[in-house]
Amino acid sequence: MVQDLYVLMITAAVVSILFKLLKQPVVLGYIVAGVLVGPNLFGGTWVNEENVKAWGDIGVLFVLFCIGLEFRLKNLISSGKVAAIGALTIIGGMMLFGYAVGKDAQLDMVNSLFLAGMLCMSSTTIVMKAIDEAGLKKERFVKGATSILIVEDVVAVVLMVLLSSIAIRHQFEGAELVGKVIDLAITLAAWFICGILIIPTLIRKVKKHLNDETLIILALGLCLGMVLTAEEAGFSSALGAFVMGSILAETVESHRIEKLMTPLKNVFAAIFFISVGMLINPASLAEYWVSIAYVSLVIIIGMILFATLGCWWGGQTMRDSMLTSFSFVQIGEFSFIIASLGTSLGVLNPVIYPIIVASSVVTTFLTPYIMKAAVPCYTFLYNHAPAGLRAKIDQREQQVAAAEAEAATPSGDTKSFAEKVRHAVRNTFIMKHLVNLFIKNMSAHDEKAN
Repeated sequence: MVQDLYVLMITAAVVSILFKLLKQPVVLGYIVAGVLVGPNLFGGTWVNEENVKAWGDIGVLFVLFCIGLEFRLKNLISSGKVAAIGALTIIGGMMLFGYAVGKDAQLDMVNSLFLAGMLCMSSTTIVMKAIDEAGLKKERFVKGATSILIVEDVVAVVLMVLLSSIAIRHQFEGAELVGKVIDLAITLAAWFICGILIIPTLIRKVKKHLNDETLIILALGLCLGMVLTAEEAGFSSALGAFVMGSILAETVESHRIEKLMTPLKNVFAAIFFISVGMLINPASLAEYWVSIAYVSLVIIIGMILFATLGCWWGGQTMRDSMLTSFSFVQIGEFSFIIASLGTSLGVLNPVIYPIIVASSVVTTFLTPYIMKAAVPCYTFLYNHAPAGLRAKIDQREQQVAAAEAEAATPSGDTKSFAEKVRHAVRNTFIMKHLVNLFIKNMSAHDEKAN
């Protein structure tokens, strides 16, 4: 295991330095490092693939945990319209595109649906890494983009149930899907309410005893505990990591936890991208290059089209909509999960997997360059748009600017979002009666003891 880490770290470091010198995204350096140490390039692997995959899965958890720390629940609620309309437009549109591609390739219904599922969601890990490397974290569009990615991760749970049902029964079970949606909504509500009631108060009480070492251990323990809870409830482990990050974001130590987590996140995220690179077979790239180019083109065009429309319909400015859509032009970890599900169920055509992995690499490689083209493309569109469309673009810009100014005006209510939730829950009719019942039971117990 130590030897595996040594090989991974040294290879990733050398390749990423080379990519930095070439002004290329460091994520691509990690993927190339995976190809170099993987089993497909030299006929043998230098590392244990199972160990690398396990560490890569941990990397995804840490990345989503840190995304949760950076994103406040109140921001998700405030971005609700953009998140819901944007995510549903992207998923619905890309599902149609993907299904059409599958039918065009003469795949059966099940394989076409699995292919559609692989193409319909961007990679949260890659998008946030690309935005960070491009120095765009402070841009206005990032909040809406993150909200859409979160909704996509939640919808992914439902989509997995749907695809599994179709693969096993070759028919759609509507009742099962509705039940899963209700279970997910109830579970998320319970997690957030209980978490916001308990955890911020707990951390505030013990704050003076929390040095950096104790705080990071506590945060990781809570994260992994929520991951296990999510898995036991039948949901994605990544969803559990994000939920705990969002809960800890409402605590007084959120920024400190985020700072402490960053080095750990970077290390394991690098291993995740290396594990993706290890799946790439250069021979398959040559064999299926036409299909890979076709699928990559569908991903790029489809994501730009549907994400721009979805964000615009959701209330974003045209500039922010295009910045969001141009950052979504890739597929990632969720596509691999869908592919693994189809393979484990024995329904996925073996040709699809290498094409999807290669398309992910191609679109990941192109993402930074496509992101740089977003503003010039917006400028071109604005300058050549009809007068009516240009007026709507200007009007939307003014509306969003006015809304931002209003939101920035102090309202006199300085309570945090977590405090508001705790206050609301504690003052409900049910909570009051539960407290009264608890006090009565304790009084009765004391009388018997005396």
